[in-house]
Amino acid sequence: MRAVLVVLASLGVVFLVWFDRTAVAPFWSRQVASSERVAARDVAKYHRKTFHVVRVVDGDTLHIDAPDEGAATTKVRLLGIDAPELAHDGAPSMYFSREATDYAAQRLRDVEVTVYLDETLRTRGKYGRLLAYLELPDGQFLNELLVSEGYAYADPRFAHSYLHRYQQLEGSARALNKGLWAEVKPAQMPAWRQSSRTE
Repeated sequence: MRAVLVVLASLGVVFLVWFDRTAVAPFWSRQVASSERVAARDVAKYHRKTFHVVRVVDGDTLHIDAPDEGAATTKVRLLGIDAPELAHDGAPSMYFSREATDYAAQRLRDVEVTVYLDETLRTRGKYGRLLAYLELPDGQFLNELLVSEGYAYADPRFAHSYLHRYQQLEGSARALNKGLWAEVKPAQMPAWRQSSRTE
């Protein structure tokens, strides 16, 4: 009986190794290669290039005038921040979403922006949006301004090169009661922020 169990266990190990090499490993290799190709293409197309903003969706999402995957424009998600969202898909507008959207629209009106990608990260989010830092003509970055003026939260859910800096900017905005920090209540914050609060 023991010999039968040893043989069955050995066959099971052989099967698992075979399955990993023929199905699992090739799948992940294709995924990694595909992600690397997308990142290389995005860096060549967008990184350090200047574009006109054609639409502001909300405080942290906008469209630039570059075709992308069959669309006439490229949808950009500002990296490292989370601005309150306007109403969509049946969900109501979040606290300070209109103010954040209006601030972003005002800063982006009639200007061209320079796109910077974080080359240490993937260049696309889970919805296919380009993840970027946007430099304004005056040299300031919109991502930083939104956080430092209290229109957006520093978002620590995904690592990026300026995580610590954005957290410091948010801390300063909170201390000065800037923007949403003047009156926001915990229940008005994004769900991820509510669950990460330690105070």
